[in-house]
Amino acid sequence: MELRQLRYFIEVAEREHVTEAAEQLHVAQSAISLQISKLEAELGVTLFERKGRNVKLTEIGNIFLAHVKTAIKAIDHAKAKVDEYLDPENGIIKIGYPTSLAGHLLPTVVSAFKDKQPNVTYYLRHGSYSSLIDSVKNGEIDLAFLGPVPTEESELNTDILFSERFSALVPANHPLSDKKSLFLSDLRNDTFVLFPKGYILRKIAVDACGQAGFVPAIVSEGEDMDAIKGLVAAGMGISLLPDSTLSENIPRYTVKIPVKDPHLMRTVGVITPKNRELAPSERAFYLFVKEFFYILEQYT
Repeated sequence: MELRQLRYFIEVAEREHVTEAAEQLHVAQSAISLQISKLEAELGVTLFERKGRNVKLTEIGNIFLAHVKTAIKAIDHAKAKVDEYLDPENGIIKIGYPTSLAGHLLPTVVSAFKDKQPNVTYYLRHGSYSSLIDSVKNGEIDLAFLGPVPTEESELNTDILFSERFSALVPANHPLSDKKSLFLSDLRNDTFVLFPKGYILRKIAVDACGQAGFVPAIVSEGEDMDAIKGLVAAGMGISLLPDSTLSENIPRYTVKIPVKDPHLMRTVGVITPKNRELAPSERAFYLFVKEFFYILEQYT
């Protein structure tokens, strides 16, 4: 069984078309057909069945695909680690991040590290809270920024970089827009603009409203920070957002008001896998991030 055969098999399985797979791999269609035939002969099973001009995996083909993809991912990961050990200053750092940390934290630390390691390449992956945790666990990425930092993930190392409060973002013409701070219960009769269900920032906001004794009336949803802020600026409602997302980018026609009760906080930090070593360039970035925020905390 050859690595080439397995890669051909995956490409055909995902495209369900030999010709399209051949075009993607820049090889002759006959070469792919031959190698898959050899693979089937070696395994003693039929991996594909024809469906018109397309091909479909058989039942055993589907089972084989799942294991092959895991094996190929492990092989590619191993080769990447070897390459980085040979040349750590030109390595690749795979970083996951959520929407709420894309505007300030991520560009700040990446820019600072680039000054020290200008030849490092970055693979930046945006994702939801749960998808980033899963991606670090399964090896798709080896490092992710998150807020709040998970506390019950046995497969992860977690480091808290800082904690931050939440504030209400309200339209400029809101009756409370001139207040220096407010109780969350003051907003019980307002309509809310939040992230969709499944987003951690929505859960934090809804739980906070519950602590304040009411269920928020959610009339609009946005899947990224700019959408949320734009909806508030348009007068569609108010929102609850982490202070770091409002530190340098408060939209026109909106006002930020700190929430003094309940005491609404979140931790922000970095997660890494417990069962895999970071590559040299990734470890250098990880240590840099921890030192960067430690020094920052000493001066704030």
